[in-house]
Amino acid sequence: MSDKIKFELEFVIQSSPQLLYQYLSTPSGLSEWFADNVNSRGELFNFIWDGSEEEAKLLKRKSDEFIRFAWEDSEDGIYFEMKIIVDEITSDVSLFITDFADEDEVDEAKMLWDNQVSSLKQVLGSK
Repeated sequence: MSDKIKFELEFVIQSSPQLLYQYLSTPSGLSEWFADNVNSRGELFNFIWDGSEEEAKLLKRKSDEFIRFAWEDSEDGIYFEMKIIVDEITSDVSLFITDFADEDEVDEAKMLWDNQVSSLKQVLGSK
């Protein structure tokens, strides 16, 4: 089993933290940009892409601030997190993504997040 590498990405999103959080934390919001379809039963979220399914457990959340999931088959301590940061001076809203990937898949994982967040920005009408 190879060690996963932690990586972080930052995206400026033109949205209110409250609206952005709805797209990060609800099945209907996540279905708009992250997966083709998302269902949840309590803390378990089922993500569906092109017929394949992945289940993730909701580990932590703080309303309008962050949400953290762990894929069902992931190793201990491995998660993905979406955190909303508001700059105190400019009031710019940023989305910080924390994720893990195998060393030879980090670039691919970052590109996937770039594409996903581009879809999110389109849904939000953000540039």
